[in-house]
Amino acid sequence: MDSLLFLSARRVVAQRPLPALPADLYPVLFQAAFLDGRPLILRDLVAAWPFPVLHFQRLVGHRELLRDHPCKLCVQAVIQAVVAQLRRELEEPGHRSSLRVLDMTGLPDSTSGRTPDGMSVWSGTVALAKACVEVSKHQREFQRRRSKRHKGRSGAATAAATPSPLGVDIHADLFVNGTSYGILRDALQTRAAGPLRLKCRELQAEELSASGIVTLLESLDPSCVRRVDLRFNNLGLTGLSVILPHLSRFPELRSLKLQYSNVDVRRLTPESAVGIRCLAGQLGMLPSLQELNLGSSRLSGNLRQILCDLQAPLESLELAFCSLVPADFAFLSQSFHAPALKRLDLSGHDFSQGLLEPLRLLLEETSASLLHLDLMECHMADSHLATLLPTLRRCSRLRFLGLHGNSLSMAALKDLLQKTLELPNLHLVVYPYPMDCYKLEPPAESGWNFEEIVDEELLAAAKAEFTQILANSRRTDLVWTYNPYGHRALDYFSL
Repeated sequence: MDSLLFLSARRVVAQRPLPALPADLYPVLFQAAFLDGRPLILRDLVAAWPFPVLHFQRLVGHRELLRDHPCKLCVQAVIQAVVAQLRRELEEPGHRSSLRVLDMTGLPDSTSGRTPDGMSVWSGTVALAKACVEVSKHQREFQRRRSKRHKGRSGAATAAATPSPLGVDIHADLFVNGTSYGILRDALQTRAAGPLRLKCRELQAEELSASGIVTLLESLDPSCVRRVDLRFNNLGLTGLSVILPHLSRFPELRSLKLQYSNVDVRRLTPESAVGIRCLAGQLGMLPSLQELNLGSSRLSGNLRQILCDLQAPLESLELAFCSLVPADFAFLSQSFHAPALKRLDLSGHDFSQGLLEPLRLLLEETSASLLHLDLMECHMADSHLATLLPTLRRCSRLRFLGLHGNSLSMAALKDLLQKTLELPNLHLVVYPYPMDCYKLEPPAESGWNFEEIVDEELLAAAKAEFTQILANSRRTDLVWTYNPYGHRALDYFSL
């Protein structure tokens, strides 16, 4: 239920112009204007913002609120108001706004289809980059005009110095691909001299060349970066050896994601052995690293060599579809990473073929710390789950368990549910379609082969049964779902 203060704020922002207001009302007015989709009011509020910092997510509220009210015009209005402020500071040296930091980190991707006017994280990055370039261009043009006026009046070759605005730092999570690379590069390269400066907290770059990624990394303020996410870039060991040395300039870098980087060291050659040693050495130069994602790299038997130089234990390790072998599991179980791991993703491994006992031993070592466990598409049947269940029950801090894509029966899933009710922190389980819920149907085209499809009525009945068990056990806080995309996965920084 909305507070009386918030309801009053909604009435105030329903009219324009705003009346004179005390400073302590600005945060609730900002929230009301955003949630009610009033971009012009937001521009007015930002233009008169009485504090040095405007933290977007903290003002608006929880990420779900942002996702449900992703008004693109509102986000653009905030950015445009800051641009207008800086332009005014350039042209009116006596005018100084209080706002010095605009924090837009943590904004969700608002393109889920629920709201057609949402802004994606990709277009949000472009909007910020364009604003930086625009302000920098306006500053250069203003200084050029001012220089000409001074020359015309005095005939002197040297114009008087132009006061520069104090400037605004924009803290943001940046998302870039080949389409937006050029504008973001230009914006970052204006950072030192421009009045509007992008400070990146998290960088996600897709489908870029190694040289392009290096250019961006060299342009980032090193003090702010906590995550670099390089996915779908086809880098290979050679490309990574070019990029990773540039990461050592980020003292706060805690998360590195290199999924789909086309690393394949299953067949060890002299060249790949050198590449592995290089990769290990460069990872060892990141003293703050706590999360590493090597998803879809083919690492068979080489995990020890890749992680051997790390200076501190990892707390999050994602190795989905990495073709691990028993030796890799044995290394992890005996390493200093195991008792520190909070998040572990081993999806895509075949635990029906000699990996089940190595997995069980690893889970024994991680049981005291583990919060998030992903075992999706792991060829697990009822007998495999039964073997793991006693160990899973010892993971007393577990919050998330992912089992989607495994061949489990309704009976096995009910047993899992009933025996994990005792885990007090377990909040989300993503289970597979029970094998009992499949039926055989002839293919759409003529032929003799039948295909298995999910019977929606049986699936609904299974879901209802799970829901009833949870209700009877008074665990309505525990979500059981067969939809792997319906709930936001736990991010390492939220663990």
